[in-house]
Amino acid sequence: MFSTIFENFNYAIVIILMMTGLYVVFSSRNLIKKLVGLSVFQTSVFLLYITIGKVAGGQPPILVGGHGEGSGGAEEHHASAATNMLASGGEAVATGGSAHHGAEVLYSNPLPHVLILTAIVVGVATLAIGLALVVRIREVYGSIEEDVINEIDYRYNLEGTDA
Repeated sequence: MFSTIFENFNYAIVIILMMTGLYVVFSSRNLIKKLVGLSVFQTSVFLLYITIGKVAGGQPPILVGGHGEGSGGAEEHHASAATNMLASGGEAVATGGSAHHGAEVLYSNPLPHVLILTAIVVGVATLAIGLALVVRIREVYGSIEEDVINEIDYRYNLEGTDA
């Protein structure tokens, strides 16, 4: 029982963070709190993909060239083996092509981690744009509370006045 809980601890944390972020987005009327909730939700998705992308016992696919300079053959074989493993999801077991690399090696796929790094950069840029919009909304409406903004919009549309 406890071993199952500890094995899936990452997933429990992801679910807790995801539901917390979603709750904050839906329940909060403050625009800054909504952005914080979106960031928490986004972080939970990052953790989910990183957890799924981890291969137990896997090594990074860093291949070292052959012994001799200009041998080419061993390096080309290792490069094609790495390409084949990455294309197949990185969970395949590869064997070395030469006599000194006879042991089986389990490679992990770095693609999920690279995609998450890209998503983090996009998330930070999106958050910055959201914060800039909140600053502009505060300048125009004098508040960042949705209720106040909706009331001002309703009054403006109904009466045609600013205040």
